[in-house]
Amino acid sequence: MPRQEPASAEDCAPPRTRTWTPPGPLDLRLVLSPLRRGPADPAYRALPDGTFWRATRTPAGPGTLRVSASRDGVIHAAAWGQGSQWLLDGLPALLGADDTPEAFRPRHRLLALTQRGRPGLRLLRTGLVMESLIPSVLEQKVTTDEAYRAWRLLVRTYGTPAPGPADQAFGTYGLYVMPDARAWSLIPSWEWHRAGVDAKRSATILRAVRVARRMEEAAAMELPEAMARLQLIPGIGPWTAAETLQRSNGAADAVTVGDLHLPGIVGHALADNRNADDEEMLALLAPYEGQRHRATRLIMLSGRTPARRAPRMTPRDIARL
Repeated sequence: MPRQEPASAEDCAPPRTRTWTPPGPLDLRLVLSPLRRGPADPAYRALPDGTFWRATRTPAGPGTLRVSASRDGVIHAAAWGQGSQWLLDGLPALLGADDTPEAFRPRHRLLALTQRGRPGLRLLRTGLVMESLIPSVLEQKVTTDEAYRAWRLLVRTYGTPAPGPADQAFGTYGLYVMPDARAWSLIPSWEWHRAGVDAKRSATILRAVRVARRMEEAAAMELPEAMARLQLIPGIGPWTAAETLQRSNGAADAVTVGDLHLPGIVGHALADNRNADDEEMLALLAPYEGQRHRATRLIMLSGRTPARRAPRMTPRDIARL
């Protein structure tokens, strides 16, 4: 069962609300989708009516955010919990207000066409490092299904129910706020095992939560300094740091180096070479320096990905060992 925290006055109060008009086209699904960790993410919901729910742990405490867009493009947000005002204050940054898509100059026809067809793509910025760092560590060297299952089990078991009406809206599978640093540190070794998380990844998370405040400081750093800060933790390398900072910092140049599939996807899209390695990927992305993450997002959205030639990685069920 989820850990219960005493309800605060903010948890029981009516929601705080805010409207915001973005500076240009904005596609909420494209902007917010990097926050989703699998189809049953306990901290994120995307509804068919275009409403998005997010539960998170802010510096002010747990909070729930509901976001939707009206036909005229105005963004409507409601927030509950101790972190509600923090979430509303950060709404423009979350939805890419600090992003500069106009700085991207496509050098390939594929990217030019994709950018033109996706005018609402902006890079989000959560301002929160640990909420992206921990699931990124869980995704190291395993299938996405394994990582999503681990995140789902651990957050539902050791997190807390999201403030506000999310439990009424989603029933048994409601929204949950991820555990705080202390709760992560107290998870027994057998529970990591039951969630399918090996000792290397759990140890990395435990090292990170012990210095969570120092990790969170990276959200206000420039990309090179932020990458270096995260990689001070043994077990966090360039792949994990980039995946984290793309979300927490809106880092338009954070390239996911060390990925199993991305070099081949970039190579196939830009040079018809599905066997490209990291070195060739970086060479192909060099003309987009400063915007290399945006370039890879556009490539992924273009649909020009190589056909699979090998079977998927076989999931490991270490919980049975």
